[in-house]
Amino acid sequence: MPLKLPVEDHLAPILEAGMQEMGVEYSSEQRDKLLAYLQLLITWNRAYNLTAIRDPGQMIKLHLLDSLTLLPYMIGKRLIDVGTGAGLPGIPLAIMCPDRHFTLLDSNGKKTRFLFQARCDLGLNNLIEVNSRVEEYKPEMAYDAVLSRAFTSVADMVHKCTHLLATEGVFLAMKGKFPQSELSEVGKDYKVEASHTLQVPGVDGERHLIVISRHCAALPSSSPWHNDKSAIIKQHKG
Repeated sequence: MPLKLPVEDHLAPILEAGMQEMGVEYSSEQRDKLLAYLQLLITWNRAYNLTAIRDPGQMIKLHLLDSLTLLPYMIGKRLIDVGTGAGLPGIPLAIMCPDRHFTLLDSNGKKTRFLFQARCDLGLNNLIEVNSRVEEYKPEMAYDAVLSRAFTSVADMVHKCTHLLATEGVFLAMKGKFPQSELSEVGKDYKVEASHTLQVPGVDGERHLIVISRHCAALPSSSPWHNDKSAIIKQHKG
């Protein structure tokens, strides 16, 4: 079944220019799947209120490109996107990372029905959607990374999702401003590995990625982060 792309001619250049500015390598098939996902989001949003953002151009910047800022920090083969909502960042990442498997978790039935439709229409065989509260979801295998985007506080994310994370896995929490007070509430069994400032083309607001691991974990030297927690906190003070 052919992909249904947006009718507005100006949207593809916005997406392409953003990805090129971010240094994201992509195929024409991946570009078309991102645009087809955008069209699905536009269509379903009219009835299901999946996002407060209505302008398609802003959806590209604030949803698609924002999600793709995680690409340099992906780790492992099995990832779960908790509180995924309309599939952000999970669906854009699944499109760009066909060799990784993504579980998209949300407790809202309407949103997971949208995720099912998107998975089928886009032919995303590396993705499954799960309709469940995070506390009640018990996967057969733990995940290499737990992703969240505006899900809850960092401390709550770690507390609610700890049963999902493999011993050497990481939490990847997307936040706006640097969440200094939230990090101070993270339990002593976890450590902040890194904080990365995320740059989204055409977006002025602050964006950060917080990377957290278990204290018992020894991340490989090839990991894209290795920072001291106290240095991270100090860096953002004052």
